[in-house]
Amino acid sequence: MVSDKRSKNNLIERLRFFQSIVRKISERKSLEKLLDEIIDASKSLLNSEAASLLLYDRKDGLLHYHTVAGRKRSAIKARTIKIGEGIAGWIAGKRIPAIIDDCYSDKRFNREFDSKSGFKTRNMICVPMVKKKELIGVIQSMNKKGGRKFTKEDLDLFEALAAQCAVAIENARLTELEFREEQIKNELETARIIQQRFIQREFPVFNDIDFDLRLIPAREVGGDYYYVDRINDTKTLFMIADVSGKSISAALIVSTLYSFINFYLLQHKSNFVLKHFVESFNKFLISSTTPDKFVTAWFGLFNHTDKSITGISAGHNPTYLLRSGSDRFETLSEGGLMLGSIDLPYSEERITLNKGDLISFYTDGVPEAMNSKSIEFGDERFKRILARTRNYSAQDIINAVIRDINKFRGAAEQSDDITIGIIKC
Repeated sequence: MVSDKRSKNNLIERLRFFQSIVRKISERKSLEKLLDEIIDASKSLLNSEAASLLLYDRKDGLLHYHTVAGRKRSAIKARTIKIGEGIAGWIAGKRIPAIIDDCYSDKRFNREFDSKSGFKTRNMICVPMVKKKELIGVIQSMNKKGGRKFTKEDLDLFEALAAQCAVAIENARLTELEFREEQIKNELETARIIQQRFIQREFPVFNDIDFDLRLIPAREVGGDYYYVDRINDTKTLFMIADVSGKSISAALIVSTLYSFINFYLLQHKSNFVLKHFVESFNKFLISSTTPDKFVTAWFGLFNHTDKSITGISAGHNPTYLLRSGSDRFETLSEGGLMLGSIDLPYSEERITLNKGDLISFYTDGVPEAMNSKSIEFGDERFKRILARTRNYSAQDIINAVIRDINKFRGAAEQSDDITIGIIKC
């Protein structure tokens, strides 16, 4: 009777301890800290000499030793186990718990771990961690202290702990994912603020041309860029660029464009030559970016004296020229390869504008804007809008293009940055 009462009291104490463990591991914390707590809890709850936890990685299908409590922890932590390999792999594959009273007599036991760690495994209790039929991992506790064996009571408590651990681990993973997403969000916001400093908000004032330019980013940071600068009293540089890739990597290259342009103009503004500027730009990007990163761009140097414009395209979308009184679109596409790819010379073209002529330069976010059916806005639709609004102001033409793109896109997400510039003579 006394023995039964002592046994009952011992079970009550263990259950109370179990509840305290569950409360502790259920608290919001990092995954690494949680795994350490689970290991400590496994040892304490089962009064064992050592414990280990293996997490299942769905990507490679392996069990990874994320935390080990016991001697020579680092020697074991780097190991991985295949499903079905060793006792832990067998437990993971079968999804059933097990008590092994004599590990060295069990053919599933892999003695290699003992030899590497210097630990002698006598007996073991091993249980799977499963949540909604999904394998999370395996926890195992080795060597019951005092030379005793693990019991059915131990197994019941360990299974209950494993069920709680599976939930806690998944919650911790979600918490870390949320934290990383928040970090990325903050980094993107910082990058957006920095990038905004590179984007012009004010343009030179012209009395001989009507000009406007607009950039609508698809994300916090993007790869479209433009630059307009009055080189001197008679010449103005117009530039539009589209960096390959998206997000932060593209934004970094945009900052590179900004830096080069400003440095170059400090050195060469008094003797500015468009062809030298573009070829120097190309060489700079080749040396300062990776081979998979490149920039398409169009450069136009407008001469206010004779109303001519010299253009160079670096693999960019054709710039459209719509002459006054004509419905035929001409294209300005002379130039060369995209910037940052190969060091080759660029050619240029020169045209003279007459009153009423219209030039439109843009990035591929305009013709490649998609609706919910993955149909693109297209060049022809874009040109029809330009033709229809040719007598509008530059600002109103851009407003009309953007309005039509938004109407066409409907509920579909904007897939790319949209940048468009208009010059009317």
